[in-house]
Amino acid sequence: MTRAIRTITDFKSKLQGGAARPNLFEVSIPTFPDSVSGWDDETFNFLCKAAALPASNVASIDVPFRGRILKVAGDRTFDVWTVTIINDEDFKIRTAFEQWMNQVSKLDNATGATSPTSYMRNAYVHQLGRGEKRFSTTNTDATATLPLRTYKFYDIFPTNVGQIDLSYDTSDTIEEFTVDFQVQWWQAESTDQTGTAIV
Repeated sequence: MTRAIRTITDFKSKLQGGAARPNLFEVSIPTFPDSVSGWDDETFNFLCKAAALPASNVASIDVPFRGRILKVAGDRTFDVWTVTIINDEDFKIRTAFEQWMNQVSKLDNATGATSPTSYMRNAYVHQLGRGEKRFSTTNTDATATLPLRTYKFYDIFPTNVGQIDLSYDTSDTIEEFTVDFQVQWWQAESTDQTGTAIV
């Protein structure tokens, strides 16, 4: 089959919106476990400096047959989800995550919550766009935009609050730390704020 020669103009016509940008995003964890005090999701929106859109994984099972291998679909798995957070001088965000993990497994005696619903919460990653057409016509906030896509992470809980390195040699930088979450599952949602799954 012959194919037409591709031109830069053809490429431009397919690059809708100038392509999505990895630095235009927002992460939200609207609620924390009841035992955690002082959670501020709006501050977290600003101080969460890095995250990831989730990978989609389905393992394969090798089935031998007469010297050949038939690959069939196996189980779906979900990667650990990691966020990077800027540490402010009030330690408010870090303290909240430390309290959350302490509910799961206490520092002094290893006891913790026995009901998963008491320590699991949902989180969202919004991929934002650059174009003016992304502006919401139904939101009273003139600066509000509808995301290009939203990923909802279900029933997450932290399993690691990363260390913050301290050193006399470090200057002209600010503290940051990572938090690793276990994820039960995720889904991509529509951008019309209806929560309709599109995957």
